[in-house]
Amino acid sequence: MPRVSEEHLERRRQQILDAAQTCFARKGLHTTTMQDVFAESGLSAGAVYRYFKSKDDIIAALTTEATVDLRAALSEAVYSDPLPTPPQLIRTVAETIVRLSGPGGPVRLIPQAWSLALTDPNIADYVRTNIGGMRRLWVDYANRMREVGWLAPDADTEAIARAFVGLLPGFILQSLILGDTDPETFARGVEQLLPAYKPLALPEVSPN
Repeated sequence: MPRVSEEHLERRRQQILDAAQTCFARKGLHTTTMQDVFAESGLSAGAVYRYFKSKDDIIAALTTEATVDLRAALSEAVYSDPLPTPPQLIRTVAETIVRLSGPGGPVRLIPQAWSLALTDPNIADYVRTNIGGMRRLWVDYANRMREVGWLAPDADTEAIARAFVGLLPGFILQSLILGDTDPETFARGVEQLLPAYKPLALPEVSPN
């Protein structure tokens, strides 16, 4: 009996993921069942379970795939020369988010995965890994900002990275739910906010 090629196995795996993503886009992560995935993919339960042991495994795979392009866009910008300013970098990643947010787009699964991660330890592990990977890129960016003199020499780049991480989920939610936030507007807000910020001077204490 001829061996099944790796290419065939990958095509079959992607067929299952595409079917699951269609189901998730239509019904949501919570209400989609494995039976839905079987029907959408046209495969038997045994064929699907050969690749994924559970719906959680499928969600984890799709969640990871959904962040691949985002991480790639962020990574390319973080390590580019010259270093992009924060508004430029935010705009680049926000444009990638919009591109992947169309009907059935992978970014639409990300907020649903965040919700599941609050109650499902298995999904939480994958979400935590993905967020951690993004945050490490932001740490590298903050370190480069410090190196080029955009930050004080003693700037806490870990704290700055955590603040940056909070921007993109906010863009995702506003873009998907409110529908009135675009990359250009978001980047302009960051650009206008940063120059306006000046640390408050602490009052001098007279020696007694």
